[in-house]
Amino acid sequence: MPETDLALLIDAAEQAGDIARSFFQNDPCITDKPGGAGPVTEADLAVNARLEAILPAARPGYGWLSEETEDSSARLTTKRQFVIDPIDGTRAFINGSKDWAHALAVVENGVAVAAAVHLPMHGMMFAAAIGEGATLNGRSISVTSAHMTTATILASKPNYDPQLWKNGTVPEAKRAFRSSLAYRLCLVAQGAFDGMLTLRPSWEWDIAAGALIVQEAGGTVTDQKAAPLRFNNPHPQVPGVVASGPDLHRALTTRLEPWNANP
Repeated sequence: MPETDLALLIDAAEQAGDIARSFFQNDPCITDKPGGAGPVTEADLAVNARLEAILPAARPGYGWLSEETEDSSARLTTKRQFVIDPIDGTRAFINGSKDWAHALAVVENGVAVAAAVHLPMHGMMFAAAIGEGATLNGRSISVTSAHMTTATILASKPNYDPQLWKNGTVPEAKRAFRSSLAYRLCLVAQGAFDGMLTLRPSWEWDIAAGALIVQEAGGTVTDQKAAPLRFNNPHPQVPGVVASGPDLHRALTTRLEPWNANP
């Protein structure tokens, strides 16, 4: 059994990748979740089943929160929790894009303390433990120090609606996009992009792992009102995410309207 939570998450993420690869571009069965919550594939469910079998067995006192497991209030009584997205970017997975990820985190007292984000088809394993820095395939990574005028920010188009920005002034930064929120966060941590933002309620399983990786790479990660992210909430969502180097983060959050239309 891995001695540290980080080692446990990395090992589990590698196992998840082995399972997902067997379904990828192999016509997996797809169903729609109730309430318009989006599609789920047999790969999502198979990965979730493996992770739910191995992680709680390794840490029996930890709570469990996963996109593909019915939530239980029992996690609220535990000191530590696994926060898991078996496949983040399911639509990309369905469409044959490689931009999907396994996102695994351990949370303690509302704070992510260990994280692994694995992109099997890109051969990328991002990892971090609180206070120990962030890595990509074992090598240290760090955010950029770009300013608004030179930055490229990962965000979907609705986040650039003028009504979301003070005086209707949309940031002059360039915009790019990737399907997986966890991947977007890790690309910021890696320095491949300068920032990311999503101005809508975000599920904890999409962001807990990536948020720690950005933080440990020297970045700042908050909700859209610049408040620290807190995890293991009774309703497991946070009100948007902004992540980048400290100066760019300050520039972005101070220009946002104090309200938004949740694009």
